[in-house]
Amino acid sequence: MQIDKLRGKELDQLFQAVLSLKDLEECYRFFDDLCTVNEIQSLAQRLEVARMLQEGKTYHKIENETGASTATISRVKRCLNYGNDAYRMVLDRIKNEKEQSGE
Repeated sequence: MQIDKLRGKELDQLFQAVLSLKDLEECYRFFDDLCTVNEIQSLAQRLEVARMLQEGKTYHKIENETGASTATISRVKRCLNYGNDAYRMVLDRIKNEKEQSGE
């Protein structure tokens, strides 16, 4: 697990802060203070790329719909195939929550 190399007090504090957020509005407020707009958009883009890859979309379609570079798409695909399964975990949870709420 590559994250083991990053572990430390500061990262623990960041993740504890994220876990303490109570709703979507708090997330927007926290990330607006924490990150630049471009950083937030990059994170959101990677998650969307992961979702589209899981759905079997082509690189070309993903690139056109998200604006992600092929390098970003490849990196996300590598994480999906050889990473910690975190993209799948959160995407499955989001999908289940949407289905349960009737969206």
